[in-house]
Amino acid sequence: MHSVFYELAALLLLSALAGGIAVRLKQPVLVAYILVGIAVGPAGLGWSASQEQVALLAEIGVTVLLFVVGLKLDFHLVRNLGPVALATGLGQLGFTIFFGFFIALGLGLDTVPAIYVAVALTFSSTIIIVKLLSDKREIDSLHGRIALGFLIVQDIAVVIAMMMIGTLSAEGASTQWLGTALSVVGRLTAAVLLVAMLMRWVLPRVMQVLAESQELLLVFAIAWGTSLAVLGEMAGFSKEVGALLAGFSLAGTDYREAVSSRLSSVRDFLLLFFFIDLGSKLDFTTLGSVVEPAIVLSLFVLIGNPLIVMAIMGYMGYRARTGFLAGLTVAQISEFSIIFVGVGIAAGHIGIEALGLVTLVGLITISMSTYMILYSHPLYHGLSRWLRVFERERPFREMAVERNQRAGRHAEVIVFGLGRYGGELALGLRQRGIAVLGVDFDPELVRVMRGKGLATRFGDADNIDFIETLPLGHARWVVSTLPALDVNLSLLHSLRKQDFAGQVALTAHQDGESEILEQAGANLVFYLFQDAARFAAKVIGDDLAPAEPVAGPGRTDT
Repeated sequence: MHSVFYELAALLLLSALAGGIAVRLKQPVLVAYILVGIAVGPAGLGWSASQEQVALLAEIGVTVLLFVVGLKLDFHLVRNLGPVALATGLGQLGFTIFFGFFIALGLGLDTVPAIYVAVALTFSSTIIIVKLLSDKREIDSLHGRIALGFLIVQDIAVVIAMMMIGTLSAEGASTQWLGTALSVVGRLTAAVLLVAMLMRWVLPRVMQVLAESQELLLVFAIAWGTSLAVLGEMAGFSKEVGALLAGFSLAGTDYREAVSSRLSSVRDFLLLFFFIDLGSKLDFTTLGSVVEPAIVLSLFVLIGNPLIVMAIMGYMGYRARTGFLAGLTVAQISEFSIIFVGVGIAAGHIGIEALGLVTLVGLITISMSTYMILYSHPLYHGLSRWLRVFERERPFREMAVERNQRAGRHAEVIVFGLGRYGGELALGLRQRGIAVLGVDFDPELVRVMRGKGLATRFGDADNIDFIETLPLGHARWVVSTLPALDVNLSLLHSLRKQDFAGQVALTAHQDGESEILEQAGANLVFYLFQDAARFAAKVIGDDLAPAEPVAGPGRTDT
Protein backbone atom coordinates (compact mmCIF):
# COMPACT_ATOMS: atom_id res chain seq x y z
CA MET A 1 0.00 0.00 0.00
CA HIS A 2 2.89 2.35 0.71
CA SER A 3 4.26 1.80 -2.79
CA VAL A 4 0.84 2.49 -4.31
CA PHE A 5 0.54 5.75 -2.35
CA TYR A 6 4.03 6.82 -3.41
CA GLU A 7 3.25 5.97 -7.01
CA LEU A 8 -0.01 7.91 -7.02
CA ALA A 9 1.78 10.89 -5.48
CA ALA A 10 4.40 10.71 -8.23
CA LEU A 11 1.66 10.49 -10.88
CA LEU A 12 -0.04 13.60 -9.50
CA LEU A 13 3.24 15.52 -9.44
CA LEU A 14 4.10 14.49 -13.01
CA SER A 15 0.59 15.40 -14.15
CA ALA A 16 0.82 18.84 -12.53
CA LEU A 17 4.17 19.52 -14.21
CA ALA A 18 2.99 18.25 -17.60
CA GLY A 19 -0.27 20.16 -17.24
CA GLY A 20 1.62 23.37 -16.52
CA ILE A 21 3.60 22.93 -19.73
CA ALA A 22 0.39 22.25 -21.67
CA VAL A 23 -1.22 25.41 -20.29
CA ARG A 24 1.79 27.46 -21.35
CA LEU A 25 1.41 25.99 -24.85
CA LYS A 26 -2.35 26.75 -24.78
CA GLN A 27 -3.20 23.06 -25.03
CA PRO A 28 -5.88 21.11 -23.12
CA VAL A 29 -4.37 19.44 -20.09
CA LEU A 30 -5.90 16.09 -21.08
CA VAL A 31 -3.22 15.81 -23.79
CA ALA A 32 -0.59 16.17 -21.08
CA TYR A 33 -2.29 13.53 -18.94
CA ILE A 34 -2.30 11.03 -21.80
CA LEU A 35 1.41 11.69 -22.35
CA VAL A 36 2.03 11.07 -18.64
CA GLY A 37 0.19 7.77 -18.97
CA ILE A 38 2.36 6.86 -21.95
CA ALA A 39 5.49 7.76 -19.99
CA VAL A 40 4.62 5.56 -17.00
CA GLY A 41 3.08 2.75 -19.05
CA PRO A 42 4.73 -0.30 -20.64
CA ALA A 43 6.13 1.88 -23.43
CA GLY A 44 7.84 4.14 -20.86
CA LEU A 45 8.93 3.53 -17.29
CA GLY A 46 6.80 0.43 -16.92
CA TRP A 47 5.15 1.28 -13.59
CA SER A 48 2.31 -1.16 -12.86
CA ALA A 49 1.89 -1.44 -9.07
CA SER A 50 -1.05 0.99 -8.96
CA GLN A 51 -2.70 -0.05 -12.22
CA GLU A 52 -5.87 -1.37 -10.55
CA GLN A 53 -6.25 1.70 -8.35
CA VAL A 54 -5.76 4.08 -11.28
CA ALA A 55 -8.27 2.08 -13.35
CA LEU A 56 -10.85 2.29 -10.53
CA LEU A 57 -10.43 6.06 -10.20
CA ALA A 58 -10.65 6.32 -14.00
CA GLU A 59 -13.95 4.44 -13.98
CA ILE A 60 -15.39 6.75 -11.34
CA GLY A 61 -14.13 9.73 -13.35
CA VAL A 62 -16.02 8.65 -16.46
CA THR A 63 -19.15 8.15 -14.34
CA VAL A 64 -18.89 11.67 -12.88
CA LEU A 65 -18.21 13.09 -16.36
CA LEU A 66 -21.40 11.63 -17.79
CA PHE A 67 -23.34 12.66 -14.70
CA VAL A 68 -22.27 16.29 -15.29
CA VAL A 69 -23.21 16.01 -18.96
CA GLY A 70 -26.63 14.74 -17.90
CA LEU A 71 -27.04 17.83 -15.71
CA LYS A 72 -26.81 19.95 -18.88
CA LEU A 73 -29.62 18.05 -20.60
CA ASP A 74 -32.38 20.15 -19.09
CA PHE A 75 -35.72 19.01 -20.52
CA HIS A 76 -36.69 22.56 -21.47
CA LEU A 77 -33.34 23.12 -23.18
CA VAL A 78 -33.61 19.83 -25.08
CA ARG A 79 -37.17 20.69 -26.13
CA ASN A 80 -36.17 24.18 -27.26
CA LEU A 81 -32.94 23.32 -29.02
CA GLY A 82 -34.42 24.81 -32.13
CA PRO A 83 -34.26 23.69 -35.73
CA VAL A 84 -30.68 24.85 -36.29
CA ALA A 85 -29.18 22.86 -33.40
CA LEU A 86 -31.10 19.72 -34.31
CA ALA A 87 -30.50 20.01 -38.05
CA THR A 88 -26.83 20.86 -37.64
CA GLY A 89 -26.25 18.15 -35.06
CA LEU A 90 -27.96 15.40 -37.05
CA GLY A 91 -26.51 16.64 -40.33
CA GLN A 92 -22.98 16.59 -38.98
CA LEU A 93 -23.50 13.14 -37.45
CA GLY A 94 -24.83 11.71 -40.71
CA PHE A 95 -22.13 13.34 -42.85
CA THR A 96 -19.26 12.20 -40.63
CA ILE A 97 -20.52 8.64 -40.19
CA PHE A 98 -21.26 8.15 -43.90
CA PHE A 99 -18.05 9.54 -45.35
CA GLY A 100 -15.93 8.48 -42.38
CA PHE A 101 -17.02 4.88 -42.88
CA PHE A 102 -15.98 4.79 -46.53
CA ILE A 103 -12.71 6.61 -45.78
CA ALA A 104 -11.95 4.05 -43.07
CA LEU A 105 -12.72 1.21 -45.49
CA GLY A 106 -10.45 2.82 -48.06
CA LEU A 107 -7.67 2.94 -45.46
CA GLY A 108 -7.87 -0.82 -45.03
CA LEU A 109 -10.09 -1.25 -41.97
CA ASP A 110 -12.59 -4.10 -41.76
CA THR A 111 -16.32 -3.33 -41.71
CA VAL A 112 -16.96 -3.42 -37.94
CA PRO A 113 -13.85 -1.41 -36.97
CA ALA A 114 -14.69 1.06 -39.76
CA ILE A 115 -18.17 1.55 -38.27
CA TYR A 116 -16.74 2.15 -34.82
CA VAL A 117 -14.13 4.60 -36.10
CA ALA A 118 -16.71 6.48 -38.20
CA VAL A 119 -19.05 6.85 -35.22
CA ALA A 120 -16.15 7.88 -32.96
CA LEU A 121 -15.24 10.69 -35.39
CA THR A 122 -18.65 12.33 -34.89
CA PHE A 123 -18.27 13.17 -31.20
CA SER A 124 -16.79 16.51 -30.17
CA SER A 125 -15.60 17.35 -26.66
CA THR A 126 -18.32 19.33 -24.92
CA ILE A 127 -15.99 19.95 -21.99
CA ILE A 128 -13.13 21.33 -24.06
CA ILE A 129 -15.41 23.47 -26.24
CA VAL A 130 -17.32 24.96 -23.31
CA LYS A 131 -14.03 25.71 -21.55
CA LEU A 132 -12.53 27.39 -24.62
CA LEU A 133 -15.66 29.43 -25.36
CA SER A 134 -15.91 30.45 -21.71
CA ASP A 135 -12.29 31.58 -21.70
CA LYS A 136 -13.01 33.67 -24.81
CA ARG A 137 -16.28 35.05 -23.29
CA GLU A 138 -18.23 33.60 -26.23
CA ILE A 139 -20.37 31.01 -24.48
CA ASP A 140 -23.38 33.39 -24.56
CA SER A 141 -22.76 34.52 -28.15
CA LEU A 142 -25.01 33.35 -30.98
CA HIS A 143 -22.49 30.83 -32.32
CA GLY A 144 -21.73 29.70 -28.75
CA ARG A 145 -25.38 28.91 -28.00
CA ILE A 146 -25.82 27.12 -31.33
CA ALA A 147 -22.65 25.11 -30.72
CA LEU A 148 -23.88 24.09 -27.28
CA GLY A 149 -27.16 22.99 -28.87
CA PHE A 150 -25.66 20.60 -31.39
CA LEU A 151 -23.09 19.39 -28.86
CA ILE A 152 -26.05 18.28 -26.74
CA VAL A 153 -27.39 16.45 -29.80
CA GLN A 154 -24.02 14.69 -29.98
CA ASP A 155 -24.19 13.83 -26.28
CA ILE A 156 -27.58 12.19 -26.83
CA ALA A 157 -26.10 10.26 -29.76
CA VAL A 158 -23.29 9.07 -27.48
CA VAL A 159 -25.84 7.68 -25.06
CA ILE A 160 -27.76 5.84 -27.77
CA ALA A 161 -24.55 4.40 -29.24
CA MET A 162 -23.28 3.22 -25.86
CA MET A 163 -26.64 1.71 -24.98
CA MET A 164 -26.61 -0.27 -28.20
CA ILE A 165 -23.09 -1.53 -27.55
CA GLY A 166 -23.82 -2.36 -23.92
CA THR A 167 -26.97 -4.25 -24.85
CA LEU A 168 -25.31 -6.18 -27.67
CA SER A 169 -22.48 -7.12 -25.34
CA ALA A 170 -24.77 -8.18 -22.53
CA GLU A 171 -27.05 -10.27 -24.69
CA GLY A 172 -24.39 -11.61 -27.00
CA ALA A 173 -26.78 -11.14 -29.89
CA SER A 174 -24.87 -8.89 -32.22
CA THR A 175 -26.65 -10.31 -35.25
CA GLN A 176 -30.18 -9.73 -33.93
CA TRP A 177 -30.30 -5.99 -34.46
CA LEU A 178 -34.08 -5.65 -34.51
CA GLY A 179 -34.61 -7.54 -31.28
CA THR A 180 -31.77 -5.66 -29.67
CA ALA A 181 -33.15 -2.30 -30.77
CA LEU A 182 -36.62 -3.15 -29.41
CA SER A 183 -35.06 -4.29 -26.14
CA VAL A 184 -33.14 -1.04 -25.85
CA VAL A 185 -36.25 1.04 -26.59
CA GLY A 186 -38.30 -0.89 -24.02
CA ARG A 187 -35.76 -0.64 -21.26
CA LEU A 188 -35.00 2.98 -22.09
CA THR A 189 -38.72 3.82 -21.90
CA ALA A 190 -38.97 2.14 -18.51
CA ALA A 191 -35.87 3.97 -17.27
CA VAL A 192 -37.15 7.33 -18.51
CA LEU A 193 -40.53 6.77 -16.83
CA LEU A 194 -38.82 5.89 -13.56
CA VAL A 195 -36.60 8.96 -13.78
CA ALA A 196 -39.63 11.12 -14.67
CA MET A 197 -41.48 9.97 -11.55
CA LEU A 198 -38.44 10.66 -9.39
CA MET A 199 -38.07 14.10 -10.98
CA ARG A 200 -41.73 14.89 -10.36
CA TRP A 201 -42.34 13.66 -6.80
CA VAL A 202 -39.11 12.73 -5.02
CA LEU A 203 -35.95 14.55 -6.09
CA PRO A 204 -37.13 18.19 -5.72
CA ARG A 205 -38.04 17.59 -2.05
CA VAL A 206 -34.86 15.65 -1.36
CA MET A 207 -32.69 18.30 -3.00
CA GLN A 208 -34.43 21.10 -1.09
CA VAL A 209 -33.46 19.46 2.20
CA LEU A 210 -29.91 18.54 1.16
CA ALA A 211 -29.18 21.97 -0.33
CA GLU A 212 -29.00 23.44 3.16
CA SER A 213 -25.50 21.93 3.40
CA GLN A 214 -22.99 22.49 0.58
CA GLU A 215 -20.94 19.45 1.58
CA LEU A 216 -24.00 17.20 1.76
CA LEU A 217 -25.17 18.40 -1.65
CA LEU A 218 -21.86 17.35 -3.19
CA VAL A 219 -21.84 13.97 -1.42
CA PHE A 220 -25.40 13.24 -2.54
CA ALA A 221 -24.64 14.17 -6.15
CA ILE A 222 -21.73 11.73 -6.33
CA ALA A 223 -23.68 9.05 -4.47
CA TRP A 224 -26.69 9.48 -6.76
CA GLY A 225 -24.57 9.35 -9.90
CA THR A 226 -22.63 6.25 -8.90
CA SER A 227 -25.74 4.48 -7.58
CA LEU A 228 -27.67 4.92 -10.81
CA ALA A 229 -24.52 3.91 -12.70
CA VAL A 230 -24.62 0.59 -10.86
CA LEU A 231 -28.36 0.22 -11.47
CA GLY A 232 -27.84 1.04 -15.15
CA GLU A 233 -25.33 -1.77 -15.51
CA MET A 234 -27.60 -4.17 -13.61
CA ALA A 235 -30.45 -3.24 -16.00
CA GLY A 236 -28.35 -4.26 -18.99
CA PHE A 237 -27.24 -0.81 -20.11
CA SER A 238 -23.89 0.45 -18.82
CA LYS A 239 -22.59 2.44 -15.90
CA GLU A 240 -22.12 5.42 -18.20
CA VAL A 241 -25.78 5.45 -19.27
CA GLY A 242 -26.96 5.14 -15.68
CA ALA A 243 -24.76 8.06 -14.65
CA LEU A 244 -26.09 10.24 -17.46
CA LEU A 245 -29.70 9.46 -16.50
CA ALA A 246 -28.81 10.36 -12.91
CA GLY A 247 -27.58 13.75 -14.07
CA PHE A 248 -30.62 14.25 -16.29
CA SER A 249 -32.92 13.53 -13.33
CA LEU A 250 -31.47 16.57 -11.53
CA ALA A 251 -31.21 18.81 -14.59
CA GLY A 252 -34.64 20.34 -14.07
CA THR A 253 -34.08 21.30 -10.42
CA ASP A 254 -33.06 24.70 -9.12
CA TYR A 255 -29.80 23.23 -7.89
CA ARG A 256 -28.40 22.10 -11.24
CA GLU A 257 -25.82 24.86 -11.60
CA ALA A 258 -24.71 24.56 -8.00
CA VAL A 259 -24.22 20.78 -8.28
CA SER A 260 -22.49 21.10 -11.64
CA SER A 261 -20.09 23.78 -10.42
CA ARG A 262 -19.31 21.80 -7.27
CA LEU A 263 -18.61 18.66 -9.29
CA SER A 264 -16.45 20.31 -11.92
CA SER A 265 -13.24 20.13 -9.90
CA VAL A 266 -14.00 16.56 -8.76
CA ARG A 267 -14.68 15.58 -12.37
CA ASP A 268 -11.45 17.12 -13.64
CA PHE A 269 -9.42 15.44 -10.89
CA LEU A 270 -10.86 11.98 -11.52
CA LEU A 271 -10.63 12.30 -15.30
CA LEU A 272 -6.91 12.84 -14.83
CA PHE A 273 -6.68 9.15 -13.91
CA PHE A 274 -8.81 8.15 -16.90
CA PHE A 275 -6.41 9.76 -19.34
CA ILE A 276 -3.38 8.44 -17.47
CA ASP A 277 -4.90 4.96 -17.58
CA LEU A 278 -5.68 5.44 -21.27
CA GLY A 279 -2.15 6.51 -22.10
CA SER A 280 -0.61 3.66 -20.12
CA LYS A 281 -2.61 1.11 -22.11
CA LEU A 282 -1.62 2.39 -25.54
CA ASP A 283 0.25 -0.20 -27.53
CA PHE A 284 2.89 1.61 -29.55
CA THR A 285 3.55 -1.48 -31.60
CA THR A 286 0.27 -0.74 -33.39
CA LEU A 287 0.72 3.03 -33.75
CA GLY A 288 3.35 2.74 -36.45
CA SER A 289 0.81 1.22 -38.80
CA VAL A 290 -1.91 3.79 -38.06
CA VAL A 291 0.02 7.05 -38.43
CA GLU A 292 -0.97 7.61 -42.06
CA PRO A 293 -4.66 6.63 -41.52
CA ALA A 294 -4.71 8.90 -38.45
CA ILE A 295 -3.43 11.86 -40.48
CA VAL A 296 -6.05 11.27 -43.21
CA LEU A 297 -8.90 10.95 -40.70
CA SER A 298 -7.65 13.99 -38.76
CA LEU A 299 -7.75 16.14 -41.89
CA PHE A 300 -11.26 14.86 -42.57
CA VAL A 301 -12.38 15.94 -39.07
CA LEU A 302 -10.50 19.27 -39.10
CA ILE A 303 -11.84 20.32 -42.50
CA GLY A 304 -14.93 18.24 -43.29
CA ASN A 305 -16.85 18.71 -40.03
CA PRO A 306 -16.67 22.54 -40.00
CA LEU A 307 -17.61 22.71 -43.68
CA ILE A 308 -20.77 20.61 -43.26
CA VAL A 309 -21.81 22.75 -40.27
CA MET A 310 -21.25 25.91 -42.31
CA ALA A 311 -23.25 24.51 -45.22
CA ILE A 312 -26.23 23.58 -43.04
CA MET A 313 -26.23 26.85 -41.09
CA GLY A 314 -25.82 28.89 -44.28
CA TYR A 315 -28.79 27.13 -45.85
CA MET A 316 -30.86 27.81 -42.72
CA GLY A 317 -30.19 31.56 -42.90
CA TYR A 318 -27.09 32.27 -40.84
CA ARG A 319 -24.07 34.32 -41.85
CA ALA A 320 -20.87 32.62 -42.91
CA ARG A 321 -19.03 34.06 -39.92
CA THR A 322 -21.48 32.52 -37.44
CA GLY A 323 -21.35 29.17 -39.24
CA PHE A 324 -17.55 29.22 -39.31
CA LEU A 325 -17.18 30.04 -35.61
CA ALA A 326 -19.73 27.37 -34.68
CA GLY A 327 -18.24 24.85 -37.11
CA LEU A 328 -14.79 25.05 -35.53
CA THR A 329 -16.25 23.52 -32.37
CA VAL A 330 -16.65 20.17 -34.16
CA ALA A 331 -13.16 20.18 -35.71
CA GLN A 332 -11.96 17.56 -33.24
CA ILE A 333 -12.98 14.33 -31.57
CA SER A 334 -13.49 13.96 -27.87
CA GLU A 335 -12.80 11.84 -24.83
CA PHE A 336 -16.18 10.22 -25.55
CA SER A 337 -14.76 8.93 -28.83
CA ILE A 338 -11.99 7.14 -26.97
CA ILE A 339 -14.42 5.85 -24.34
CA PHE A 340 -16.77 4.65 -27.09
CA VAL A 341 -14.03 2.64 -28.80
CA GLY A 342 -12.89 1.32 -25.42
CA VAL A 343 -16.41 0.05 -24.74
CA GLY A 344 -16.36 -1.69 -28.14
CA ILE A 345 -13.06 -3.37 -27.28
CA ALA A 346 -14.44 -4.50 -23.91
CA ALA A 347 -17.47 -5.93 -25.72
CA GLY A 348 -15.17 -7.95 -28.00
CA HIS A 349 -16.37 -6.27 -31.21
CA ILE A 350 -13.04 -4.73 -32.28
CA GLY A 351 -9.33 -5.02 -31.51
CA ILE A 352 -6.89 -2.72 -29.73
CA GLU A 353 -5.65 -1.27 -33.05
CA ALA A 354 -8.81 0.83 -33.37
CA LEU A 355 -8.13 2.40 -29.96
CA GLY A 356 -4.65 3.44 -31.03
CA LEU A 357 -6.00 4.94 -34.25
CA VAL A 358 -8.79 6.92 -32.58
CA THR A 359 -6.51 8.09 -29.76
CA LEU A 360 -3.94 9.37 -32.25
CA VAL A 361 -6.69 11.16 -34.20
CA GLY A 362 -7.87 12.65 -30.90
CA LEU A 363 -4.42 13.94 -30.01
CA ILE A 364 -3.98 15.53 -33.45
CA THR A 365 -7.43 17.09 -33.76
CA ILE A 366 -7.69 18.35 -30.18
CA SER A 367 -4.29 20.02 -30.45
CA MET A 368 -5.00 21.61 -33.84
CA SER A 369 -8.60 22.65 -33.16
CA THR A 370 -7.63 24.32 -29.90
CA TYR A 371 -5.47 26.79 -31.78
CA MET A 372 -8.15 27.15 -34.47
CA ILE A 373 -10.74 28.15 -31.85
CA LEU A 374 -8.38 30.42 -29.93
CA TYR A 375 -7.56 32.32 -33.14
CA SER A 376 -10.95 31.86 -34.82
CA HIS A 377 -11.55 35.53 -35.62
CA PRO A 378 -8.21 36.19 -37.39
CA LEU A 379 -8.63 32.84 -39.14
CA TYR A 380 -12.06 33.83 -40.45
CA HIS A 381 -10.76 37.22 -41.54
CA GLY A 382 -8.13 35.52 -43.68
CA LEU A 383 -10.58 33.00 -45.21
CA SER A 384 -13.72 35.15 -45.45
CA ARG A 385 -13.55 35.73 -49.21
CA TRP A 386 -13.79 31.97 -49.88
CA LEU A 387 -16.32 31.27 -47.13
CA ARG A 388 -18.97 33.65 -48.51
CA VAL A 389 -20.23 30.78 -50.64
CA PHE A 390 -21.84 29.35 -47.48
CA GLU A 391 -23.96 32.46 -46.88
CA ARG A 392 -27.35 33.37 -48.31
CA GLU A 393 -27.83 36.76 -49.87
CA ARG A 394 -30.17 37.58 -46.99
CA PRO A 395 -29.34 35.65 -43.76
CA PHE A 396 -32.91 35.91 -42.53
CA ARG A 397 -32.70 33.66 -39.49
CA GLU A 398 -29.71 35.43 -37.95
CA MET A 399 -31.35 38.80 -38.60
CA ALA A 400 -34.44 37.59 -36.71
CA VAL A 401 -32.28 36.43 -33.80
CA GLU A 402 -30.63 39.86 -33.63
CA ARG A 403 -34.03 41.56 -33.53
CA ASN A 404 -35.17 39.28 -30.70
CA GLN A 405 -31.99 39.97 -28.75
CA ARG A 406 -32.52 43.71 -29.03
CA ALA A 407 -36.13 43.34 -27.91
CA GLY A 408 -35.32 41.08 -24.96
CA ARG A 409 -34.48 42.30 -21.46
CA HIS A 410 -31.50 41.17 -19.43
CA ALA A 411 -30.58 41.55 -15.79
CA GLU A 412 -29.24 45.03 -15.14
CA VAL A 413 -28.45 44.28 -11.50
CA ILE A 414 -27.35 40.97 -9.94
CA VAL A 415 -27.85 40.82 -6.17
CA PHE A 416 -25.99 38.18 -4.13
CA GLY A 417 -27.67 37.39 -0.83
CA LEU A 418 -31.46 37.51 -0.55
CA GLY A 419 -31.82 37.89 3.21
CA ARG A 420 -33.63 40.73 4.90
CA TYR A 421 -31.36 43.40 3.42
CA GLY A 422 -30.61 41.85 0.03
CA GLY A 423 -34.16 40.68 -0.52
CA GLU A 424 -35.64 44.11 0.16
CA LEU A 425 -32.99 45.70 -2.05
CA ALA A 426 -33.75 43.36 -4.96
CA LEU A 427 -37.52 43.79 -4.64
CA GLY A 428 -37.15 47.57 -4.35
CA LEU A 429 -35.09 47.73 -7.53
CA ARG A 430 -37.62 45.53 -9.33
CA GLN A 431 -40.46 47.86 -8.26
CA ARG A 432 -38.55 50.68 -9.97
CA GLY A 433 -38.71 48.76 -13.25
CA ILE A 434 -35.10 47.53 -13.11
CA ALA A 435 -34.37 43.98 -14.29
CA VAL A 436 -32.89 42.18 -11.26
CA LEU A 437 -31.47 38.69 -10.80
CA GLY A 438 -31.21 37.45 -7.23
CA VAL A 439 -28.68 34.79 -6.19
CA ASP A 440 -28.55 32.86 -2.91
CA PHE A 441 -27.37 29.50 -1.61
CA ASP A 442 -30.36 29.11 0.71
CA PRO A 443 -32.97 27.07 -1.22
CA GLU A 444 -35.80 28.35 1.00
CA LEU A 445 -34.93 32.00 0.30
CA VAL A 446 -34.70 31.26 -3.43
CA ARG A 447 -38.17 29.67 -3.33
CA VAL A 448 -39.72 32.51 -1.32
CA MET A 449 -38.25 35.29 -3.48
CA ARG A 450 -39.26 33.48 -6.66
CA GLY A 451 -42.79 33.33 -5.28
CA LYS A 452 -42.67 37.12 -4.97
CA GLY A 453 -41.92 37.42 -8.66
CA LEU A 454 -38.15 37.94 -8.48
CA ALA A 455 -35.91 36.15 -10.99
CA THR A 456 -33.59 34.00 -8.88
CA ARG A 457 -30.73 31.55 -9.17
CA PHE A 458 -29.51 29.02 -6.62
CA GLY A 459 -25.73 29.28 -6.41
CA ASP A 460 -22.61 30.13 -4.47
CA ALA A 461 -20.84 33.50 -4.81
CA ASP A 462 -17.61 31.78 -3.78
CA ASN A 463 -17.59 29.46 -6.81
CA ILE A 464 -15.99 30.85 -9.96
CA ASP A 465 -17.54 28.11 -12.11
CA PHE A 466 -21.00 29.28 -11.04
CA ILE A 467 -20.12 32.95 -11.63
CA GLU A 468 -19.30 32.05 -15.26
CA THR A 469 -22.91 30.96 -15.80
CA LEU A 470 -24.40 34.35 -14.87
CA PRO A 471 -25.44 36.96 -17.49
CA LEU A 472 -22.60 39.32 -16.61
CA GLY A 473 -22.33 40.69 -20.12
CA HIS A 474 -25.59 42.64 -19.73
CA ALA A 475 -25.38 43.57 -16.04
CA ARG A 476 -24.48 47.12 -15.04
CA TRP A 477 -24.22 46.44 -11.31
CA VAL A 478 -23.30 43.45 -9.16
CA VAL A 479 -24.29 43.91 -5.51
CA SER A 480 -23.27 41.58 -2.68
CA THR A 481 -25.02 41.80 0.69
CA LEU A 482 -23.16 38.75 2.01
CA PRO A 483 -21.48 39.17 5.41
CA ALA A 484 -18.28 37.16 4.85
CA LEU A 485 -15.28 39.27 3.83
CA ASP A 486 -13.48 36.36 2.14
CA VAL A 487 -16.55 35.54 0.04
CA ASN A 488 -16.82 39.15 -1.14
CA LEU A 489 -13.13 39.21 -2.03
CA SER A 490 -13.55 35.91 -3.90
CA LEU A 491 -16.51 37.38 -5.77
CA LEU A 492 -14.44 40.41 -6.78
CA HIS A 493 -11.69 38.09 -8.04
CA SER A 494 -14.19 36.01 -10.06
CA LEU A 495 -15.75 39.12 -11.63
CA ARG A 496 -12.28 40.35 -12.56
CA LYS A 497 -11.50 36.99 -14.18
CA GLN A 498 -14.71 37.34 -16.22
CA ASP A 499 -13.73 40.86 -17.34
CA PHE A 500 -16.90 42.29 -15.80
CA ALA A 501 -17.21 45.88 -17.03
CA GLY A 502 -19.97 47.09 -14.69
CA GLN A 503 -19.96 48.48 -11.15
CA VAL A 504 -19.53 46.37 -8.01
CA ALA A 505 -21.13 47.25 -4.67
CA LEU A 506 -20.25 45.26 -1.53
CA THR A 507 -21.28 45.43 2.12
CA ALA A 508 -19.00 45.90 5.13
CA HIS A 509 -20.17 44.29 8.35
CA GLN A 510 -17.08 44.80 10.55
CA ASP A 511 -14.77 47.71 11.27
CA GLY A 512 -11.88 47.90 8.82
CA GLU A 513 -13.58 45.84 6.09
CA SER A 514 -14.49 48.86 3.98
CA GLU A 515 -10.85 49.81 3.40
CA ILE A 516 -9.99 46.24 2.39
CA LEU A 517 -12.92 46.04 -0.06
CA GLU A 518 -12.15 49.43 -1.58
CA GLN A 519 -8.49 48.53 -2.06
CA ALA A 520 -9.57 45.25 -3.68
CA GLY A 521 -11.52 47.19 -6.31
CA ALA A 522 -15.09 47.66 -5.05
CA ASN A 523 -16.74 50.70 -6.63
CA LEU A 524 -19.11 51.21 -3.69
CA VAL A 525 -19.17 49.91 -0.12
CA PHE A 526 -22.35 49.89 1.97
CA TYR A 527 -22.03 50.16 5.77
CA LEU A 528 -25.12 48.20 6.76
CA PHE A 529 -25.43 49.12 10.43
CA GLN A 530 -23.95 52.61 10.12
CA ASP A 531 -26.15 53.46 7.12
CA ALA A 532 -29.23 52.14 8.92
CA ALA A 533 -28.36 54.10 12.07
CA ARG A 534 -27.82 57.33 10.11
CA PHE A 535 -31.14 56.86 8.30
CA ALA A 536 -32.97 56.21 11.59
CA ALA A 537 -31.33 59.26 13.18
CA LYS A 538 -32.36 61.40 10.22
CA VAL A 539 -35.99 60.24 10.37
CA ILE A 540 -36.29 60.77 14.12
CA GLY A 541 -34.33 64.02 14.05
CA ASP A 542 -36.48 65.43 11.24
CA ASP A 543 -39.59 64.61 13.25
CA LEU A 544 -38.31 66.26 16.41
CA ALA A 545 -36.91 69.40 14.76
CA PRO A 546 -39.23 72.39 15.39
CA ALA A 547 -40.93 73.94 12.44
CA GLU A 548 -39.85 77.48 13.49
CA PRO A 549 -36.71 78.84 15.21
CA VAL A 550 -36.75 78.79 19.04
CA ALA A 551 -37.04 82.26 20.65
CA GLY A 552 -33.75 83.60 22.01
CA PRO A 553 -33.08 85.08 25.51
CA GLY A 554 -34.90 88.29 26.35
CA ARG A 555 -37.42 87.88 23.52
CA THR A 556 -41.09 88.39 24.36
CA ASP A 557 -44.13 87.60 22.35
CA THR A 558 -47.00 89.97 22.24
